[in-house]
Amino acid sequence: MKLNWNERYQNESFFYGKDPNDFLVQNVELIKPGSKILCLAEGEGRNAVFLASKGFVVTALDQSSVGLEKLKQFAHEKNVSIETITADLNDYQIEENKWDAILSIWCHLPSALRKKVHTSCVKGLKKDGLFILEAYTPKQLDLKTGGPDNIDFLMTASSLKEELIGLNFTQLLETTREITEGQGHNGLSAVVQVIAVKN
Repeated sequence: MKLNWNERYQNESFFYGKDPNDFLVQNVELIKPGSKILCLAEGEGRNAVFLASKGFVVTALDQSSVGLEKLKQFAHEKNVSIETITADLNDYQIEENKWDAILSIWCHLPSALRKKVHTSCVKGLKKDGLFILEAYTPKQLDLKTGGPDNIDFLMTASSLKEELIGLNFTQLLETTREITEGQGHNGLSAVVQVIAVKN
């Protein structure tokens, strides 16, 4: 059954909380000042608002119009400006050589679509552009603390290395860590983390 993201985001509370992702916070200093950043599957906007508050030029993309409306309200509360795009990644074409950084935090897609999107991400980055990703691995199916329950949507370091050809990996790591992100992600989690730069 396909998840209805508009239904997930329709409550007043933020499903994944309002705090930015820990992995992003730990590595935000790697993003060059003034960078144009594309945030994939950005939902209610916690990472985009954090980045905009740091002075970056942020575009948030998500298929959920409800999530993006909450993002706009959140951005207004924090007095930051964020461009939003309501689109399904099946249909959206990432513009080539446009972005200084692309952020993919919990952007879980069917593997065939994910490969296509990752190829587009590489093309979409400018030279020396930065790609930051955190996603769940198949080991997460045993932990059940968030993320998809379909193994086809989950990622490994080896699969990402194949899908992101053209990037130089400065970090490519599978690990387990505690995550507390609203009601959506909570507890010990099996993740893969990527930091990579376009050659």
